[in-house]
Amino acid sequence: MRFRLLAASTSLALSLSACQVVGPDYLLPQEAAINRADAQGELATSDAPVISAPVPADWWRLYHAPELERLVEQALAANTDLRVATANLGRAAAQVQEAEDRGGFEESVSADLQRTQVAGQQFLLMEKVPVVNFANLNASLSYQFDLFGKLQRGVEASRADADAAQAAADLVRINVVARVVSAYAQVCSANEEREVAQHSLDLQRQSLELTEQLHAAGRGNETEVTRSATQFKSLRAALPRYTAAQQTGIYQLAMLTAQPASALPPGVTECRHLPELTQPLPVGNGAELLKRRPDIRQAERQLAASTARIGVATGELYPDISVGASTGLIGILDDMGDPSTQHWGFGPLIHWNIPTTGARARVQQAEAATQASLAHFDGVVLNALRETQTALAQYAAALQQHAALDETARSAQLSAEQTHAFYQAGRESFLAELEAQRTQAQVAEQLAASQSQVVQAQIGLFMALGGGWQQGAADLSPNPSP
Repeated sequence: MRFRLLAASTSLALSLSACQVVGPDYLLPQEAAINRADAQGELATSDAPVISAPVPADWWRLYHAPELERLVEQALAANTDLRVATANLGRAAAQVQEAEDRGGFEESVSADLQRTQVAGQQFLLMEKVPVVNFANLNASLSYQFDLFGKLQRGVEASRADADAAQAAADLVRINVVARVVSAYAQVCSANEEREVAQHSLDLQRQSLELTEQLHAAGRGNETEVTRSATQFKSLRAALPRYTAAQQTGIYQLAMLTAQPASALPPGVTECRHLPELTQPLPVGNGAELLKRRPDIRQAERQLAASTARIGVATGELYPDISVGASTGLIGILDDMGDPSTQHWGFGPLIHWNIPTTGARARVQQAEAATQASLAHFDGVVLNALRETQTALAQYAAALQQHAALDETARSAQLSAEQTHAFYQAGRESFLAELEAQRTQAQVAEQLAASQSQVVQAQIGLFMALGGGWQQGAADLSPNPSP
């Protein structure tokens, strides 16, 4: 009879468990900004030498700089931010396991032993009850049915949170790689610009010495000497700026790779040539960008988690139903095992908190949180498009400026060569030749700074494109499977 009752109760509960899953099923809203037509087109423009080829995951290898590649590898292996992200992934996985373990079968065993004396009047006895050794041994087994899908929605929310944590880790990786490449470029640029500035200073020193000699010989005036000395001091005052920039880049690399600055190889600290791309920069298209960027995937998974939590909050409006059985021994220690100490029980348990204490308000809170998550998701998508288009415009402007300065440098070189020829022919003074060389050096300094801006613009564009992580992008189609 008991087994028939157990089978009937279990069959009924299983039938009920398939009735309904409360809360909305997650679908990416059609009105979401990610589905806009202007977000799906090509990113390549005629203003910059870029192509629509897919963005490589290891984009820094396009520079073909072995020292840079080693620095990136060291940072990816030891960076503290990445260690934090890895720990967060482990925590998210444990939270998913916790959510999956809720409901279903639950077992418990308890035992206690105490020497006690109970009050006789508790049992309507007027005499004193003897002191005894009292034991209690109990084992129970229960099964909670997810009749309304509250537990299922909880699992969905936890899994979406875990996916968001993975996207956050990908975003950290992108930032670490970009910061390493940027710091390396800063060191190379500072060394190169300091070398050019030192050459300009040497030329200005020669100009000052010549001006002073001419003044001493009665062929110049004090104003020319003062002007030349002022320019020399101005150039000399700029040199510490390049040293500080180089040291800043070195310390940044040391922090990112989790090693002392003194451990960086000389090829890094003494680099004097900026890394250059050997091919047009690949940018992909808008649809690929929106699937690839980790911050977009993170915001989309947060939206999915918020949607699932509506179901969790709605499930609180309904009763929890479980079926359980328990058995054990309870009584005086000397009598344990006697039939008089045995007990058992079996039956369904219904637990229902009548929703009068804010349960419906919590549903409304979850719905409002989902609307906020959708707005945040749209904002992240629009910001991604803005960042990418801005980075493309900045890259194009940096290239145009560099091209103009390159043309200026060629003109300054031609002018210096012509002035030198005139000086050798006796048609120009040595001071004029020094001035032409100094102008050439100044343009070379501007050109070196411009090349640094080009590289930093490339790095910013790669960051905006979401390149630099290895995992595949999540499916952000309009109606993904729930």
